[in-house]
Amino acid sequence: MEKLVSYPLSAIYNLCFLLTLIIFHPIQWFCFNVFGYSAHKKSVDVLQFCLMRCANILGTRFSYINPYDIETGQPLIIVANHQSLHDIYPITWYMRKYHPKFISKIELGKGIPSVSYNLRHGGAALIDRKNPRQSLPALMKFGEYIENNKRAAVIFPEGTRSKDGKPKKFQTKGLEVLFKKIPSATVVPITINNSWKMLKFGKFPMGLGTHITFTVHKPLKVSTFADKQELINSIEKTITESIQH
Repeated sequence: MEKLVSYPLSAIYNLCFLLTLIIFHPIQWFCFNVFGYSAHKKSVDVLQFCLMRCANILGTRFSYINPYDIETGQPLIIVANHQSLHDIYPITWYMRKYHPKFISKIELGKGIPSVSYNLRHGGAALIDRKNPRQSLPALMKFGEYIENNKRAAVIFPEGTRSKDGKPKKFQTKGLEVLFKKIPSATVVPITINNSWKMLKFGKFPMGLGTHITFTVHKPLKVSTFADKQELINSIEKTITESIQH
């Protein structure tokens, strides 16, 4: 029954989602080219809020649970498990005051209204996973940008999303580079639950009534860990233990 009801709602959702991206594309361009980074960043924030409202059409709810007072004006490394594209815009919205910037595959830098423009001009790292000679320098440059501008790097160490919510083993190379290039960073582990359920039937129709939660765990200073593998293991354990199977 849920799948049957979802067809018309998913059609409306997809239309609203696409229109939102199309409408905000020229808005982003105008803000960036006329007023610069700050205005562009605000337009991107509003875009994320609108995308969350689009998801409400499907009965999707979002909860952000953060008992910690994380100071602004410092570089952050936000580390989270990855379940779907619906992880991205809520993190961008909820963490907006920290200026989150994502590590994304290079293919997303072209062809997607609003999304591609923001990735190219908003401070993201576009990497070619099949080409270490491109991806490593891009990641290092990204780390330096985060360190110098006191912003937040967002990384999904699993590499690819989990289609059933079960966590995949963390790939450590990206984290190691970020730890090296952002030595003053505070690591913010986040556990994401249930976003995979929006795609439980595939790309169409969408899952209905999903409650997606983002749970922030205790922040950790990179500088307090001499053994960075110990830090990675601690982050992975903290995140995965809170994933609901």
